[in-house]
Amino acid sequence: MAGLGTLCVTSGCSSIDYLGQSASGHIRLLAAARPVKDAIADPATPKALRKRLELTQRMRQFAVTELHEPDNDSYRSYADLKRPAAVWNVVAAPELSLQLTTWCFPVVGCVGYRGYYDLASANEAAAPLKAGGLEVDVYEVPAYSTLGWMNWIGGDPLLNTFVQWPEGELSRLIFHELAHQVAYAPGDTTFNESFATAVEHIGSQRWLDENATPEVRAKQALTESRRDDFHVLVRAWRAKLDAMYRSDLPDAEKRVRKAEMYAGMRADYEALKQGRWAGYNGYDHWFAKANNASMGTQGAYDDEVGAFERLFAAEGRDFDRFYAEVRRMAALPRPERDAAMAPYRVAPQRAPVVAPATAASAPTVSG
Repeated sequence: MAGLGTLCVTSGCSSIDYLGQSASGHIRLLAAARPVKDAIADPATPKALRKRLELTQRMRQFAVTELHEPDNDSYRSYADLKRPAAVWNVVAAPELSLQLTTWCFPVVGCVGYRGYYDLASANEAAAPLKAGGLEVDVYEVPAYSTLGWMNWIGGDPLLNTFVQWPEGELSRLIFHELAHQVAYAPGDTTFNESFATAVEHIGSQRWLDENATPEVRAKQALTESRRDDFHVLVRAWRAKLDAMYRSDLPDAEKRVRKAEMYAGMRADYEALKQGRWAGYNGYDHWFAKANNASMGTQGAYDDEVGAFERLFAAEGRDFDRFYAEVRRMAALPRPERDAAMAPYRVAPQRAPVVAPATAASAPTVSG
């Protein structure tokens, strides 16, 4: 959902061409932005957009006063990019592994994606990865964070790519991206994204409880329920795939079992969709193209969210204390950071959401 940075400073540049498109793309994005107050005051601004921009500014202030996120220029300007995504991310993984291919750079460390400001460039970058035998996913990113490094020239703007989202989803995105400005561990995508996702969960629920209508809360509760089902199902199959890939089975046998597992996951999704979801098909596209790259990407956003939520509770649900501890962990070397997070990792108690569709499809829920 929430996006990943694509500036050279936030996702790295392995070539002059990549550096050029990253810098020029972000400059064009900033050039399209203007202060929200100006857009609201402009008689040419459609009424529906004006109301949404006003809502975002109430959310922005809530982020400062209630969630103690940074009070700066981010999300106080608006840009219509005339396209459906801020960027398109390219991720890749080997045929028999869920470990994402990474690109490593100074300051930010290693990251498992590269971002492009138009789909054609993303597909062009994906082609040699596929030709090299990797499984690749190219997906739309509605927003990304520059980690606060761009606040001196206006910060991260609101974009047409997400500003009309349902209220609950809009609040999640804003709170998520601002969380990236609170703490960042170079080279540790799972830590960074899981932390921001935990903040969006906590913050969005508070926003809805205090500001939204019953109708909005009910709609978001249904969305959250489906998202939780999705994560439980995918997490279970990701664990099974990872265990199989790491086993000593011959590669030929791994390929057979891989095909069976992906088929089993899709069968379980169909059972979930036709049963508990009563035909809701909003995840069809994801399951249709699911591969090792998209499965690996899900892990970055999902794997440590529960641990951060338990850390928040352990810090008395006090945002300042919570952020201080997360920043402390982010500054540690990776092995020490993992050790510091370990006490907050506990296996979820929730059972699988659907019965296995086939003998090969029985999910094993893991942390």
